Amino acid sequence: MDKVKCNICHWNCAIAEGSRGFCGVRGNVGGKIVNVNYGYLSLACLDPIEKKPLAEFMPGSKILSIGANGCNLRCPHCQNYNISMAAQEEIDMMDTNPEEVVDTAIAYKEAGNIGLAYTYNEPVTMYDFMFDTARLAKEKGLINVMVTNGCINEEPLRALLPYFDALNIDLKYFTEEGYKKIAGDFETVKKAIEVANESCHVEISWLVVPGENDNPDEVEAAAEWLASVNPDMVLHISRFFPTYKKLDKPATDIALLYELADIAKKHLKHVYVGNVG
Repeated sequence: MDKVKCNICHWNCAIAEGSRGFCGVRGNVGGKIVNVNYGYLSLACLDPIEKKPLAEFMPGSKILSIGANGCNLRCPHCQNYNISMAAQEEIDMMDTNPEEVVDTAIAYKEAGNIGLAYTYNEPVTMYDFMFDTARLAKEKGLINVMVTNGCINEEPLRALLPYFDALNIDLKYFTEEGYKKIAGDFETVKKAIEVANESCHVEISWLVVPGENDNPDEVEAAAEWLASVNPDMVLHISRFFPTYKKLDKPATDIALLYELADIAKKHLKHVYVGNVG
């Protein structure tokens, strides 16, 4: 049987029957591209909205956050590698469906829940489940938030956005060379930021990894470009801690974080420093 193309992300994988794409969770089943992990969640937690992080979107609220497994990048400093890099059979997962997830989100309203956040692993990889759940959640009056690396093609992103209220997009580098190190695509991420900004509240995360993306000139270039998209864009400058394949790296120097934040503030009004407390 011929290979079928997945059009969700920059990989545009051509997948043979019974096989999966680069993300490990989108596969060819009967000649159709589907989420083989559809309905299976690795995590569900009621989090403060600020933990996404979203600093200027409904502050003080809580949101039911869900994740699955799989990712379309290969970051050696991944903070959730135990689920993003894991096969479905390697971790305990909850078998559910969009209706159950939305009903749970509604039930948690009494605890302050405003909706659903698709996060923890890369939610783009569970696109079908996220789409179905977000559409139902929106019908029920819930808020939808996506925490993503931004490596999603324009067409599927535009199809999702009518159901979303806010995104946090992780901008990992501001060079194509940097993105090649982690199997990403710089232009895809930039386009995702521009498109999401047209209809959603967007905040950007920049995790400062020593020796990787801590160059002040690169951070300033990123801030200047973000300001050209939206001068009110929110930027989070966050501290790295050794993890996964970057155990040899030191935690980011706190003074450097504030130095980079001051540089970003030359172009952006809303810059936060995170992971320092």
